Amino acid sequence: MNRAFKYRLYPTTEQRELFMKTFGCCRKVYNLMLAEKIESYKQTGKFAMVTPAKYKKEYPYLKEVDSLALANKQLDLQKAFKNHFDKSRKKKTGFPKFKSAKHSRKSYTTNNQGTTIRLFENGIKLPKAGIVKAKIHRQPEPDWIIKSATVSQDSDGKFYVSVLFEYQAPVCTYVPDTVNAIGLDYASNGLYVDDNGNVGTEHKYYRESHEKLAKAQRKLSRMVGSRKGETKSKNYIKQLQKVNKIQRHIANQRLDNLHKISTEIANQYDVVCVETLNMRAMANKGFGNGKATMDNGNGMFLTMLEYKLSERGKIFVKVNKWYPSSQLCHRCGTIHPEMKDIHNRTMRCSCGLVMNRDHNAAINIKKEGLRLLMSAA
Repeated sequence: MNRAFKYRLYPTTEQRELFMKTFGCCRKVYNLMLAEKIESYKQTGKFAMVTPAKYKKEYPYLKEVDSLALANKQLDLQKAFKNHFDKSRKKKTGFPKFKSAKHSRKSYTTNNQGTTIRLFENGIKLPKAGIVKAKIHRQPEPDWIIKSATVSQDSDGKFYVSVLFEYQAPVCTYVPDTVNAIGLDYASNGLYVDDNGNVGTEHKYYRESHEKLAKAQRKLSRMVGSRKGETKSKNYIKQLQKVNKIQRHIANQRLDNLHKISTEIANQYDVVCVETLNMRAMANKGFGNGKATMDNGNGMFLTMLEYKLSERGKIFVKVNKWYPSSQLCHRCGTIHPEMKDIHNRTMRCSCGLVMNRDHNAAINIKKEGLRLLMSAA
């Protein structure tokens, strides 16, 4: 199995320059290879095989960076072509595009060859860069093998490295208890409501920092460089970094909160039943709660839950999104079409049930999830 740990880097000025140069060289090589493939197809009807080594004579600065980082860009391009032409894929991908210097992600991946990548107590050894100071908050197990490292820079200017380890998965002897189960229904106000009526979280991190972020963005919009085609002034760049820092802080707050909640659920329950929803569709203007939906990070939350439960030998059950969990009375089974209106927040049934719609839906999701689990056994 594979697992990655992400560490914060504190590079020196020289190491920072090397990272930036590597980002640029990887982007350059990717664009050169893509351009040559397109040109060869126009002339011969076939996509030519190209390698980064071909361009090092014409562009000598490519020799100054890690060669494996450039080689991985060749693999990325091959994968992009494969995904585009693979007809068996359910989700279609577009034709590979050229990478922009302004909008593309700043990162590169290098592979471990022997001991070219090593972890120390307060740093990490990387090819070409040497030992880079880092916050090693978590050490791998002694038998874990380092496979690769991905160096990246966030929008706020901070550097990180994600180290990929390979290890032998231990034999799981834990037997899940299907009685110890929980059902989770998505709620735009609170992330989720469980079958006990508990709400996931009270925080809306984007809204909590919205006023501060809006003020910083207004100040940015008045500076030289905010208009299209205008040269970016130094003050504009400084203010842009402040805006990016606020946005990164919001994202980190959300991520930390989701990790804590998902870990608590994975430790406490053996079976977790959730509903598969199209969050992007739910965030459209028709529902009127786009900001709240995106601020929740429900997709990340479900991904965290799935892998954390899998690591513990527990069960993650997905209920189909077309299952009428919100319309079904969990007590008598009566269907209530009026509950299709999301503004109707209370389930009222002729059997005497009066309950919050999300609480009722969570109970139904739990019942359906356990039914699916039993039928699959």
